[in-house]
Amino acid sequence: MSYIKWFEAHGKKHAKIMQKLKDKTDDEVIEYFRFENMVKNEPEFCPLYEKNKKCHDYEDLNCYLCACPNFRFDDDGFKKQEDKTLFSYCSIDSKDGSQFIGDTYIHQNCAGCIVPHREKYIKKNFSRDWFEVMKNVKQG
Repeated sequence: MSYIKWFEAHGKKHAKIMQKLKDKTDDEVIEYFRFENMVKNEPEFCPLYEKNKKCHDYEDLNCYLCACPNFRFDDDGFKKQEDKTLFSYCSIDSKDGSQFIGDTYIHQNCAGCIVPHREKYIKKNFSRDWFEVMKNVKQG
C-alpha cells in the first residue's frame, strides 16, 4: 500500500471515530484514544489491535496521532541518495528514529520513537481534524 493510500484511509477512520465523539471535551477525546480503550472499542482502527499488540513499547501509548506530524513522505520519492530513493524521513530527526534501507529505497523507521504517542504532545498539537494536524506530512 502506498503512503498516500494509507494516509487517506486512516484519516477517514479517524474522522469516523471523531464523529462519534463530537460531544466529548478535547481531554475526553484524547483519553478515548488510549491504547487499552481503542483495542476494546475500535478494533478496526489498527490491525495490531486484534493481537492486543502495541506498535511501540510504551506503557501509556495513545493512538490519537497514530501517524506522526513530523513524518514526511512522497510516494514518488524526494531525492536520490547514491542509487537509492528517499521516500520518507523525520522532519525533527528524532534520535529514536532510524532509516530502513533496502537495495533501491530508504524509508523512515519510526518504531523506536514515541514522540506523537505521549498525551502531552497530543494536547500541544491537538485538532479535532486529524488532517489539520497532519497537513505537512504529505509532500509532492
